Amino acid sequence: MSIVYLNGEFMAAENARVSVFDRGYLLGDGVYEVIPAFAGCLFRLKEHLSRLQNSLDAIKLENPLTADQWEQMLKQLIGQNMHPELSIYLQVTRGVAVRDHAFPVDPQPGVFAMANPIHKLPASYFENGVAAITADDNRWQRCNIKAISLLPNVLLRQQAVEKGVAEAILIRDGKVTEGSASNVFVVHDGEIITPAKSQYILPGITRDLVLELAETHNIPCAEKDISRQMLFDADEVWLTSSTKEILPVTRVDEKMVGKGTPGKVWQQMMDIYRDYKNGLLQQAKC
Repeated sequence: MSIVYLNGEFMAAENARVSVFDRGYLLGDGVYEVIPAFAGCLFRLKEHLSRLQNSLDAIKLENPLTADQWEQMLKQLIGQNMHPELSIYLQVTRGVAVRDHAFPVDPQPGVFAMANPIHKLPASYFENGVAAITADDNRWQRCNIKAISLLPNVLLRQQAVEKGVAEAILIRDGKVTEGSASNVFVVHDGEIITPAKSQYILPGITRDLVLELAETHNIPCAEKDISRQMLFDADEVWLTSSTKEILPVTRVDEKMVGKGTPGKVWQQMMDIYRDYKNGLLQQAKC
């Protein structure tokens, strides 16, 4: 029986109830975060809370908790959902109000958080890589906000599901933006490339960490445009997210990426990433 947090209280998941008049339910008026926790340690918590604050600022909603209060609550949540690896989902809505597109005068934000076990991806994903498709990025123009209104992403991801592949890589105006639920990297001639941050891209925490680690270890990397042709000409293609971490893509639109196997740069980055994560866990400074 999992325990969740809802508006100031911890309770059994089956007892959690939200009003049908909550603007999150009626209008998708809210934002969210997903934070991995390993051995009880919240991974890159500061960065996740900073992104949450940016999303709240973008939708003009005051943060209902301080950083310390978020950390305390999330650690309690982890303690009540004992599992070595957890995916913490939290969301903040503008709360209960009469249905109106205009903001309520005195909003009372709704806060919800839950912890779900992270199920390890099949070993074959890392041994052989995964397949992806490309799809037109037809989402709105504020994708940098981690909004709960994810219907466009849901429909794009479903295209991938129906094709039997892991992800849809989105293309807008001839350039790669991101995946339906991930950031995208390519490797060309040993250089790691990912699109620069913009209103069309969610600023991924794992994305930023990959760039940080690449720079630290003197691996060439850059934030710049990736054309559709660059995607298909790439030596390697990766997907990153808090739960996927760094996932190699070996086929895009049924075309082989590079040699059709996870590449050397990906393996190097995975080794660096795992060492970094293990180091943080040992120091308990996540």
